[in-house]
Amino acid sequence: MTENQTELKQEVMDLFNSYRRLMPQVGETYDALPGEVYKDGALSGKTKRLMALSGSLVHGCRACILFQTDHALALGASVQEILEACSVAISLGGTMAAGETTRVMAYLQEKDLVETWEDSQGNK
Repeated sequence: MTENQTELKQEVMDLFNSYRRLMPQVGETYDALPGEVYKDGALSGKTKRLMALSGSLVHGCRACILFQTDHALALGASVQEILEACSVAISLGGTMAAGETTRVMAYLQEKDLVETWEDSQGNK
């Protein structure tokens, strides 16, 4: 994959922040929903982010894929949990979700998480 996922994520964030500065009411309203949805409840925030990652992969939203992966990692998701969420997406979304999973893999590789995980699993 030739596109740098970390740079893409930053570009998306910068552009959306520009939009939010120009449309503050929309930005505030938009921010309220995820703040409520992804907090711990009957399901943990981490589980909800993994669910959202799976949905993002099936839908093919590149920004969502990167942000949900990042949020899941920040909430303590392991590489194994992320890969399993990708598997659920592939089960539901077939070839299209499998293709989008390559974006997750590239992002995890950019963060040097795949090699570390493979080493710990003896998968190299």
